[in-house]
Amino acid sequence: MTTVAALVPYLGGALAVGGVAVAASRRRELVVRWCVWALGVPLVTAAFWFGPPGIAVLAAVVGVVSVAEFGGLLRLGPLDRVVLGAAVVGLVLTAWLAPGEVLRVAAVGALAIAAVPLLSGDAEHGLRRLGAGLLGLVWLGVLAGLVPSGALGLVLFVAVSIADIVAYAAGRRLGGPRLSPLSPAKRWSGTLAGAAAGLVTLSVLSSLTWQTAVAVAVGGPLGDLLESMVKRGARAKDAARWLPGSGGLLDRIDSLLVALAVLLVLE
Repeated sequence: MTTVAALVPYLGGALAVGGVAVAASRRRELVVRWCVWALGVPLVTAAFWFGPPGIAVLAAVVGVVSVAEFGGLLRLGPLDRVVLGAAVVGLVLTAWLAPGEVLRVAAVGALAIAAVPLLSGDAEHGLRRLGAGLLGLVWLGVLAGLVPSGALGLVLFVAVSIADIVAYAAGRRLGGPRLSPLSPAKRWSGTLAGAAAGLVTLSVLSSLTWQTAVAVAVGGPLGDLLESMVKRGARAKDAARWLPGSGGLLDRIDSLLVALAVLLVLE
C-alpha cells in the first residue's frame, strides 16, 4: 500500500505530462479542464496529507456542494436541501469522530429527510421529495467512507479519474456499441480501455487488489451511468455550470462515489 507522500511525484508527473499533451492539442476545452485539475489536485492531495481531519473537511465541503447541485437537478426545496446537507455532513463528521455510530447517524438522517415532506403534508410531491432525499443520502453519504480510507482514497480518486479520461478519449476514437441508452456518447470500447488504464494505475501505485480492481472497473462506470440517469430525468446536460470545462462538482466525482461504495462493500 502506498502513502500520500509517495503519491505526490506521480501526481505531479501526471499533471506535467497532461499539460504538455493539452498544450500540443491546442484545444481550449482541454486547456480549461487541465487548469481546473492543476488547481484541484494539489488541494485534494493536501487534504489527504493531513489525514482524517483534512479528509473530513474536504469530504464535508464536497458533500455540501454536491447536495446543492443534486437538489438543483431534482428540484428539491431549500429545507429539503438543508436537511440532506446536514445529514451528509453529519455522516462525514461521525466517520471521523465516532466511526462506530455511522449507521445510527445514517438512520437519524434518513428519518429527518422523511420528516420534511411528511410534516409539511405534501401529498402531491412528497413521495418524489422523499425518494430524492434518500437517494441523495445513500449516494452522497458515501463520502464518509473517504475519512478512514487514508491514502487508498486518494489512489482510488486518481485511478477512477484516469479511467474516465481514457474512456472518454478511447470511446471517441474507437467507437463501437454504446454502453447504455442512459449515456449515448459512451462506448464499450472506451469503458474497457478506461478500466484497463485504471487497473494499470492501481498496479503502478501498489494498490491493485481484486477489491480495488472491481471498484474501479465496475463501480466507476456505474457511477457515471447513475449520474447520467439522474441528469436525464432532470433533462439537464450537467449537474451545474460553475466549474470551467467540467459542469459541476458532481460531474467530476460521480464515478468516484460508486467506486468507493463498491470498495466499502467488498472490504
